[in-house]
Amino acid sequence: MRGGVTGGARIDHTVTSGTFSLDGQTFDVDNNVWVLGDDAECVVFDAPHDVDAITALVGDRRVVAVIATHAHDDHIRVAPDLARATSAPVLLHPGDLPLWRMTHPDRDPDGSLTDGQVIKVAGTRLEVLHTPGHAPGAVCLHAPDLGAVFTGDTLFQGGPGATGRSFSDFGTIVASIRERLLTLPGETVVHTGHGPSTTIGTEKPHLEEWIRRGR
Repeated sequence: MRGGVTGGARIDHTVTSGTFSLDGQTFDVDNNVWVLGDDAECVVFDAPHDVDAITALVGDRRVVAVIATHAHDDHIRVAPDLARATSAPVLLHPGDLPLWRMTHPDRDPDGSLTDGQVIKVAGTRLEVLHTPGHAPGAVCLHAPDLGAVFTGDTLFQGGPGATGRSFSDFGTIVASIRERLLTLPGETVVHTGHGPSTTIGTEKPHLEEWIRRGR
């Protein structure tokens, strides 16, 4: 699916289906895959379940990087395969290496993501925001030129990502959302790891409600 266009850059999207496993439990999940770029180059956010679906979305473009928003298995399962198919590096915040190695014990990511890092693609800038809570190394990618932020499982339509499993913490994710995401312009479109997109302005009034419900 073709998405928003600003200048030469656009946002493309597909959904892949598979499973998520952690703490001895397995769930069926549908994951968003977002691709930001132009006709020549792009970056891919997450590599969930289906390499062919992702490479079909990419087409013949050069992939600058496969960016992992975090290392739960439903976001990185085919990352090494996608890296081989596209000759692109897999980038992950080092805080999530323990989670990564639960899925890929014999193959580390190719590079690290750090807070404040800027990745340039298709004439636009992506700023890395370290937003721990759902996972220690969770990151969001802010594309100010496009008025968009890619939040992985940190912020969804209706609230924070889940924090009831290993490596997660509710207070931490609330702080990340409050300090790093809700400070973005209200019109910023939030492209999530699962489910529909939303905006910062839509979600911001509900912060205290989320805190009261504790999830």
